Amino acid sequence: MADNFANTARGVTAPATRSGAVTPNDGADLANVSRALWVGGAGNVAVMLLDDTAATTFVGVAAGTMMPLRVKRVMATNTTATNIVAID
Repeated sequence: MADNFANTARGVTAPATRSGAVTPNDGADLANVSRALWVGGAGNVAVMLLDDTAATTFVGVAAGTMMPLRVKRVMATNTTATNIVAID
């Protein structure tokens, strides 16, 4: 399969190339810092952004929301949303 963009630098606004299901965890970072989070089931999403040292909770995130955030950790505490996918 040809990839016409294989030798192009990947900027933060470029299309994602990886994704993975997220299991919220207060003590472990994601395998890769995200470009965005997909929230499949409505609820609160508590995250630690790339340059933060404390969590921020986004309250009342609707199902089907793409959150354009550079996230290093999705916290178990205060996260009630489900089916979260990290996009990178």
